[in-house]
Amino acid sequence: MPYKLIVNGRPATVDAPADMPLLWVIRDVLNLRGTKYGCGIGFCGACTVHIGGRAVRSCQTPVSSADNAKITTIEGLSTDGSHPVQVAWAEFDVPQCGYCQAGQMMSAVALLAKTPKPTDQDIDAAMNGNICRCGTYIRIRQAIHKAATLAASQNGRAAQMVSGGSASGQE
Repeated sequence: MPYKLIVNGRPATVDAPADMPLLWVIRDVLNLRGTKYGCGIGFCGACTVHIGGRAVRSCQTPVSSADNAKITTIEGLSTDGSHPVQVAWAEFDVPQCGYCQAGQMMSAVALLAKTPKPTDQDIDAAMNGNICRCGTYIRIRQAIHKAATLAASQNGRAAQMVSGGSASGQE
C-alpha cells in the first residue's frame, strides 16, 4: 500500500506493507542510511528519528502509523553540520565507533526542543535508553549542555531545534 511521508522536508510516497518498520523504509526504500539498526526491539535507541518533532524508535514504528507524518532523520538536521547538536558533538569529539550517534543526537535534539536548559538529571532521563557501547556518556552530556548554549546564542536556531529544520529551511 502506498504511504505518503514528508521526510526531512521532502514529500515521499512509498509502497510498503503496513507493518514494515519505518526504519527499513528510511534505510532501504528512501536510501537514507544515517538511521541505524541496533537491536530491533526499541531498546538501544540507534534507530531514533522524529515524527512530528517527537523522538521515536523507527524499528518499532510501522510505516502505516507514519502516513502523512513529518519525519526528521539525522540527515535532516542540517546539510552542512551546522545544527547546534552536530557542532557540539564535533567539539567534544563524542563519537568513538559512531554507530549509536545518530540516535543519540536525535534524542538530544528532542530533549533540547522540550527543555532548552537541561540539567544533568534532565539529560540522563532523556537519554536513558540510548545505549553507547563505547561509553561516551560523559562527552554526550557535555555536548548536550554545549548545544543548549549554542542554540540559545544563535538567532533563529532555537526555533529550528524544535522543528529539526536545517539551515536550508528543510525539515
